[in-house]
Amino acid sequence: MARINENFLKLKAGYLFPEIGRRVSEFTDNNAEAATKIIKCGIGDVTEPLPEAVREAMHKAVDELGNHDTFRGYGPEQGYDFLREAVVANAYEGLGINADDIFISDGSKCDTGNVLDIFGPGNKIAVTDPVYPVYVDTNVMIGNTGEGDASGRYEGLVYLACTAENDFVPAIPEEKVDLIYLCYPNNPTGASATRAQLEAWVAYAKENDAIILYDAAYEAFIQEDDVPRSIFEIEGALECAMEFRSFSKNGGFTGVRCGYIAIPSQLKGTTESGEEVSIKQLWSRRTSTKFNGASYPVQRGAEAIFSDAGKAQVAALVEHYMSNATLLREACTEIGLQVFGGVNAPYVWVACPEGIDSWGMFDKMLQEAQVVITPGSGFGAAGEGYFRISAFNSRANVEEVCKRLKAVFG
Repeated sequence: MARINENFLKLKAGYLFPEIGRRVSEFTDNNAEAATKIIKCGIGDVTEPLPEAVREAMHKAVDELGNHDTFRGYGPEQGYDFLREAVVANAYEGLGINADDIFISDGSKCDTGNVLDIFGPGNKIAVTDPVYPVYVDTNVMIGNTGEGDASGRYEGLVYLACTAENDFVPAIPEEKVDLIYLCYPNNPTGASATRAQLEAWVAYAKENDAIILYDAAYEAFIQEDDVPRSIFEIEGALECAMEFRSFSKNGGFTGVRCGYIAIPSQLKGTTESGEEVSIKQLWSRRTSTKFNGASYPVQRGAEAIFSDAGKAQVAALVEHYMSNATLLREACTEIGLQVFGGVNAPYVWVACPEGIDSWGMFDKMLQEAQVVITPGSGFGAAGEGYFRISAFNSRANVEEVCKRLKAVFG
């Protein structure tokens, strides 16, 4: 009989969002009338239609594929030059990133997990707590951890506590680590990191020959001028960081699938014998072997996001979702809850009322308000006592959620 990868058996429960789906299904099966009133503010899935510029570009690309003269088969695994060049011109101008540093993919969730393919065993890995579950679970799956404890923490990982006291940006670790996962603006807390905080992380990474895996999937939602949109705005980051970005949230691509990694040529890792190796070359080799590239129509759609019309339409989407976040923040504050996030990210992070834990809050909101939120403990031990509300929704639904919050807690 074939042997399985037993690291999967270390995972304590189902992935967070399928578990939420299971609980919601159980509730709706037993409460048919209430089921019709459910509003989902849990998973961070967009609700508004694709921008018109994107739709037009994708339609045109499909027509090209229907013509012998313009048909395309396999594209370059690393992405078409037209999109790689558009990314650099619009996201990294003046930051030292070149088009061949950009690798187009089918989404940053896949990239943040798949990147472990190019790093060997024995690395000391740091993750924030609370954390986007993919970072932890993929390290468990690949064998970089020991067993998990009752709180969901795994042996072998260095957990960096993100608390209200440190504004959900962790302190620099006292010990040496090799890989550091950072996500800002943050999922799930909605917090943003200041330039000074990122400068400290870059200095630490350079001093310790560490690599920062920087998830900037929500950079388009930054509202404050002094908050960095890219780790590469920080001097020295080209030698110690790679950056993950996505079209999912700003361009509505959650169902279309497209993202990218920026990996500077200066970024190096070492072999066991101490030989320096280009991280970009390793990722390019991995991509060529395991990936045939994002589809041509999707990449044309992503390119259209950087057109003048696309930029205006994306700005309108961002304004819509961030206005939702403001309404949710105000509603939670009005009923006396302690509120974080929702300023530079479309997530509102809320402290549970006294005497209610995270899953208890999930159940209360589902049963009494028919609103689906995300329990903070699903993002790690330090998330216990909090819950996340996603601002990805229609205005009407968000206004209704605010009314229901006030009805339950007012």
